[in-house]
Amino acid sequence: MSGEPAIVKTPETTDDAATAGVAEVKPAKKTRRPSAKAAAKVVEQRIGHIFADPALLATAFTHVSALKSARRADSYQRLEFLGDHVLGLIVSDMLYRAFPKADEGELSKRLADLVRREACADVAKSLGLDEAIKLGSVGAGAGARLRNSVLGDICEAVIGAVFLDGGYAAASQFVERNWTERMRKPVRPLRDPKTILQEWAQGKGLPTPVYREVQRTGPHHDPQFRVAVELPGLTPAEGVGGSKRAAEKLAATALLKREGVTGGNDA
Repeated sequence: MSGEPAIVKTPETTDDAATAGVAEVKPAKKTRRPSAKAAAKVVEQRIGHIFADPALLATAFTHVSALKSARRADSYQRLEFLGDHVLGLIVSDMLYRAFPKADEGELSKRLADLVRREACADVAKSLGLDEAIKLGSVGAGAGARLRNSVLGDICEAVIGAVFLDGGYAAASQFVERNWTERMRKPVRPLRDPKTILQEWAQGKGLPTPVYREVQRTGPHHDPQFRVAVELPGLTPAEGVGGSKRAAEKLAATALLKREGVTGGNDA
């Protein structure tokens, strides 16, 4: 009788599996990636415009790193240039109609806040446009950073593409859908808090606020300033920032908030 152990087969055990001592593993199913046409339709739905010329849409999302040739004109950059100016015109028109009592200075400040790169990037993120950006071969981390840095440019390029494809009316519809709420509720104060505090103090018959450096901490290349703002009859308020000016603004903001003074954002 042999000393080798006998292999006992069960109904669920195959010859190969019994020999190898492992269960049979089925290959995983391959997930099918959506076609370029299907992906473009998703982007069009997010933008709210169906392109008669799909090439414009593709160009609006093409970063220069993804080009095989040295022709930078084939990237989104030319469309970004156009979209920047189209956005400025449309938002200027929106502001002119929405704030009939605002003077040129306030309209200019509102415009600058709405068309800055960060505002455009926020719009792009809210629409999920970052997922459609075409980059060259870069690392995952580098790709994510690059996408974030060009989001505002991509948004302006999309506006330029919509303008070329559908005219001013189509571009205006896109901007109004995505900028109206931002226009009504500015993210940043329209006026410098130091200016607001000075005007408020003058209205109360008080002298000009005095700003005093209380403390400076941190290394020379990265200092932190603590500044107090003082007005007669009021407890000083303090602010801390990476520069004296930033600390002064925060101190003024703190005093205004404590005294219940609004920033004057409503026209």
